[in-house]
Amino acid sequence: PEFPGCRRIRSSRKGAGSVFTAHTQHRKGAAKLRSLDFAERHGYIRGVVKAIEHDSGRGAPIAEIRFRHTHKYKTVTETVIAPEGLYTGQSIYCGAKAELAIGNVLPVGLMPEGSSVCNLESKVGDRGTLARAGGCYATIIAHNSEENRTRIKLPSGHKVVVPSGARAMVGVIAGGG
Repeated sequence: PEFPGCRRIRSSRKGAGSVFTAHTQHRKGAAKLRSLDFAERHGYIRGVVKAIEHDSGRGAPIAEIRFRHTHKYKTVTETVIAPEGLYTGQSIYCGAKAELAIGNVLPVGLMPEGSSVCNLESKVGDRGTLARAGGCYATIIAHNSEENRTRIKLPSGHKVVVPSGARAMVGVIAGGG
């Protein structure tokens, strides 16, 4: 409330904007995995890392990966959070038949136990929600093949069970120091 002759306290100024707003105009956009499509479900698709950039307001660097469009003659650029060891010009493979190498994206059910992953999906096709901060990684603990579920240890130490079809990127998020 506004009282004449009284000074406004700091907490009541915070809704107004000015110096209390985040500088979002330089941000590069949402960093997500590719949309789950036929190519990723049944084989793999190759992408090339075009750039690794700093994203304002984020601790981890982001990578621009260029894929060929699956139906049309054009390229599609996806922005993902970069894992450690990724470099420009590197080929990235996404899909069920991709091999276990840093930067590749594959379902957690096909990875061996003890693998370090990042950019992990909590539901199939949600394009990556877990273990995305700089230096973070999740560890695959166990697979349950009857229920098609995988047990994972998150960076917080909390253990969660996700569907084995949920995808994750192999490696540790860069920018951990």
